[in-house]
Amino acid sequence: MFFVDTLETTGLGNRSYLAGGPDTAVAVDPPRDVDRVLAAAHRRGVRIGYVAETHVHNDYVSGALDLARITGARCLVPVGAAVSFPHTPVADGDTVRVDGNGGEGGVVDGGGDVGGGGGDRGVGLRALATPGHTPHHTSYVLTDGGVAVAAFTGGSLLIGTVGRPDLVEPRLTESLARAQHASVRRLARELDDAVPVLPTHGFGSFCSATRSDGEATTIGAERTANAALTQDVDAFVAGLLPGLDDVPAYYAHMGPVNAAGPAPVDLTPPRPADAEEIAARLAAGEWVVDLRGRGAFAAGHVAGSLNFEGDGMLATYLAWLIPWGRPVTLLAATPRELAAAQRELVRVGIDRPAAGATGGPASWLRAGERLASFPRGTFTDLAAAREERDDVVVLDVRRATERASAHVGGSAHLPLHVLHGRQAEVPAGVVWVHCGSGLRAAVAASVLAAAGRDVVLVDDDFDPETTARAGLPVVDGDGRPHGPA
Repeated sequence: MFFVDTLETTGLGNRSYLAGGPDTAVAVDPPRDVDRVLAAAHRRGVRIGYVAETHVHNDYVSGALDLARITGARCLVPVGAAVSFPHTPVADGDTVRVDGNGGEGGVVDGGGDVGGGGGDRGVGLRALATPGHTPHHTSYVLTDGGVAVAAFTGGSLLIGTVGRPDLVEPRLTESLARAQHASVRRLARELDDAVPVLPTHGFGSFCSATRSDGEATTIGAERTANAALTQDVDAFVAGLLPGLDDVPAYYAHMGPVNAAGPAPVDLTPPRPADAEEIAARLAAGEWVVDLRGRGAFAAGHVAGSLNFEGDGMLATYLAWLIPWGRPVTLLAATPRELAAAQRELVRVGIDRPAAGATGGPASWLRAGERLASFPRGTFTDLAAAREERDDVVVLDVRRATERASAHVGGSAHLPLHVLHGRQAEVPAGVVWVHCGSGLRAAVAASVLAAAGRDVVLVDDDFDPETTARAGLPVVDGDGRPHGPA
């Protein structure tokens, strides 16, 4: 009898999987913090015999090599992936006996039908070449007694969409999009409608080509909902490419790290920093990141520190904004929050904070220093401020794709991921900064405040209709009033 356990990495919008039988399991696309995978295997009472990578990841540092080192598992990597660490290359049609007759079986070259992966005894894994997200991308079909019971589709077939094809090389984007279409159709052709689709990306990940909604899907459900299965290849590519969003800057570092073989993780607490050291690090131009909620930060913080909420998309946005390799000191209310942030950050290659401190902002200040602060408001407050004074600047820090659908008329626009280093482009005045929910605006407000600007954090949800009812002009990407004609 087989099992599949899902390991969520919500901050990055990814999932990893542990699957197998009574004795042995395979870990698919494991996260960098492999202790979570080991704990899942312990709960199941199985050993990890294999670690399978669907592709060389661009959005997070993989735990595959470290997990293989710890467990002695064989590390399965698609044959076309240029990696430089010990592994077992896997080609299209290769089969692995995961659990059956003691759980040993190795890799069997030469294909056979998808349903035959691992033979008709025990649990098996069969490789299917599904290029598109990357040229070497490979999906894996889990079989039990010779019957396909799940498909680990990585960045190929996602829930209602596909993995984006533009992360490898711009000149390959269109050809990879066409390959993605063919790969999704191969999965649909070779697997029954009832087979669950278990992707790695698509739960908020920037590796998803379009927004992906839903928590579960099957091959049959995707036949009726996925553009790759309802449109011909030309229509699919024409619709896909214009909608591809910005690529987080740290992605440029993930592929090379994963290809070389990531180092083991060190999650021991960082060296404690006192108020003098925090001040010295700020003076040296290093990043001091306050992990508290935006309300607490706005009410009082160390001047010059930046606010990335620990329970937001910390890893994505901090790694996207920070100059790569710049030392970072973390400030948190509790040791538990500090440890959780460390865990988030190692997943994107920010391995060791330079220092850390817990407690509250008063304990992070030198004697005689005062806390910095800035106000918060709503869109209704913003509308009132625009009526009362003429120095109000509205700054929209959403991405261009978001702003194109609707935005506040007369607002300035600098997406959060380009704001650092371009603060001088923000017009003079009191800056009311907003995003879609307040999370990114909080980061932006802290960046501007650290640069000496007067800011107000619009801690409110941006909805075109309710924002217009608050008294603000809302227009579309062409500057026309938003709404039906």
